[in-house]
Amino acid sequence: MVAATKWSKLAKQYPELHAIPRRLVHETKRLCLQRQDTLFRVNERPANIFFILSGEVQLVRYSQPGSEVVLQRKSSGFIAESSLNSLSYHCDALATADSDLLAFPLVHFRTALARPQFRDYWIDLLAGEVRRLRAQSERLLLNSTAERILHYLASEGAGGSIILAQSRKAWAAELGISHESLYRTLARLRKAGCIVIDENRLTLVKNTPPPGS
Repeated sequence: MVAATKWSKLAKQYPELHAIPRRLVHETKRLCLQRQDTLFRVNERPANIFFILSGEVQLVRYSQPGSEVVLQRKSSGFIAESSLNSLSYHCDALATADSDLLAFPLVHFRTALARPQFRDYWIDLLAGEVRRLRAQSERLLLNSTAERILHYLASEGAGGSIILAQSRKAWAAELGISHESLYRTLARLRKAGCIVIDENRLTLVKNTPPPGS
């Protein structure tokens, strides 16, 4: 259980937690994962809704040939929100860094949704996640690496600019490409004047990928 004084500090740091009803707070537990720990596995029955305070957790699914597809990557906020009404998980959740999380028991979380204010908050949150997943699906349908990079900057960035909070290799996995292809294409896009790269900040200059991308 998270103490009231500790929760007050968390709510100041994470605005999303302001909407959590007090009764649900009393049932919330703190969870610490080490890098490469498993939060849950595919086909397991959900028991909690998780909120990431720090670190990073990835939702991963594996294709028939065994390649890894990153469905969701979070370093803060709720993750695997759709598990609220699922009988089993449809992917694995893996910590890619030492991570600190909150675990809200599903039975109490569902009860809390009877409160209109919390229910409206949760609906808005899910709507935002649907928009994010729609953009990701559109991106994975694009054929070239350049198109996926430019789409990511346009859809995920603020004014076409993002600061990568992950390694280039992890970003390549999210884009569904090899990290070698990512490095080569970033170099071409920068040389063609399509993007500006300043350490971990990438800024979109124009939407036309260079020839041969």
